[in-house]
Amino acid sequence: MDWGMKNRLSRLIPGGKCFFLPIDHGYFQGPTHGLERPGETIKPLIPYVDALFCTRGTLRAAIDPDRSLPIVLRVTGCTSIIGHDLADEELTTSIEEIIRLNVDSVGVSVFIGSDYEKQTLQNLTTMVNECEDFSIPVMAVTAVGKEMEKRDVRYLGLCTRICAELGARIVKTYWCEDFNKVVNGCPVPIIIAGGPKCDTEKEVFEFVWDGMQKGAIGINLGRNVWQNPNPVAVAAALKAIIHEGVDISAAVKIFQDLKTK
Repeated sequence: MDWGMKNRLSRLIPGGKCFFLPIDHGYFQGPTHGLERPGETIKPLIPYVDALFCTRGTLRAAIDPDRSLPIVLRVTGCTSIIGHDLADEELTTSIEEIIRLNVDSVGVSVFIGSDYEKQTLQNLTTMVNECEDFSIPVMAVTAVGKEMEKRDVRYLGLCTRICAELGARIVKTYWCEDFNKVVNGCPVPIIIAGGPKCDTEKEVFEFVWDGMQKGAIGINLGRNVWQNPNPVAVAAALKAIIHEGVDISAAVKIFQDLKTK
C-alpha cells in the first residue's frame, strides 16, 4: 500500500476505528426527514464523527470547504424510491471529478442477487480500477434495496467477500446475528450500516456494540442519528462505543446525560 492510500485511510479511520455519518439519502429519497437542509443537520454533529458520506451535489452546496471533515463521495445512483428498482444503478461521477473534489474515498453500492448484480459489480470494479491509480480507497456498500429480509449471515458473508475480492478497500454492510462469521470471511475492514431507524437508542447501541466486539472497525449510521430528537446525544454515545470502547450501559448513560442538557 503506497503513502497516498495509507494517508487517506488514516484520515478516514483514525486509530483504526471510524464513525462515518451518511447524508446521501437524498439521491434516491429526495428531501428525507431530517436532511431537508443537510448543512444545518451536520453542524452540531461534526465534532463527533470522522467522515461524511455524501453526493457531490450536497458536498458543493452544503459543506464548508474550509472546515470539512474527510469525505466519502457517493458515486452511484440514477434511481429513486418511486422507480421500478433501486438496484438499477449507474456510475454518476467521473474520476476527474473525484480528484477535482479532493475527496478521501468513494462509495459504490452493489446489489448482489438482484437483476442488476453484474451491472452494479461492474460499477464497483470500474471505480476500483480508476481510483487505485490515484490512491483513492473505494468503499463498497452491500445494498439490499427494499428487501431487508436479505440481511442474514449467509447473504452478507457472500456480499462482503465478493466486494473484497473485486478490490474494495472497505466494505459497508448490515449487522446480523453471528456477525463474526461475516467479518471472518472478509479480508478487508467492515463498517456497519444503520438501515431503517430503530425504535430506541439502546437498540442502536446494542447492535453497534455487538458488531464492534465481533470485528467491525466502525459504523456508517445516518437516520438513527439525525432523525433522533436528540442527535448530538446519540452521536456522542456512538463515538464513545467506537473510539473509547464503552459498553451499552455506559453508552445509554452518556445519551441520557446529554439528552437532559
